Amino acid sequence: MNAPHPSRKRRKEARPAEFLAAALGLFVEKGYSATRLEEIALRAGASKGTLYLYFKNKEALFQAVIQEGVLPIVAESEALAARHEGSSFALLEHLLDNWWMRIGTTDFAGIPKLMIAEASNFPEVARFYYENVILRTRALLARVLERGFASGEFRRMDAETCIDLLIAPILMLVIWRHSLAVYQSQPTDPRQYLSMHMNLLRQGLLTPQV
Repeated sequence: MNAPHPSRKRRKEARPAEFLAAALGLFVEKGYSATRLEEIALRAGASKGTLYLYFKNKEALFQAVIQEGVLPIVAESEALAARHEGSSFALLEHLLDNWWMRIGTTDFAGIPKLMIAEASNFPEVARFYYENVILRTRALLARVLERGFASGEFRRMDAETCIDLLIAPILMLVIWRHSLAVYQSQPTDPRQYLSMHMNLLRQGLLTPQV
């Protein structure tokens, strides 16, 4: 039998990534509910039938977006934390900077708004995101905080509440940027915002020097 033409083989291998990129863009632009598989296929330059060769439904497509795009970055952050030998606060800064560069400046930053808006309508989709992204990220932050508590670098306090307060301003930034930011006369500078957030955390977390 004749082997597949190399260009066709490369095209077939690239198809899943093309569908995932198209799906992410439409999910962020239109929301999960309003996005149709036909639109995803069209944006990817393929037919709906071709899309079904790779993904059985929209939920599977969304899960693949998270698995292929977000979870590798979470794993990267976990590895970064595991090999870090400096201060715990420096690690927090490094993790935030990495998150911003890999998530905050991309279409993936629109996913939290999508989840908040549609969690009650699509509980299985929301549960998948919660269990695979949120819980795993919170566990990572808990380890970093405990590291700081144990060394005395951080003042001892409730870790779960600390995590809430650490994450909330970042969530607000990405949700705002994907919603009401278009009405601002002077857009928020994300770098300045994040720098101020870390300065406030520094004042609250670090153990006062005697």
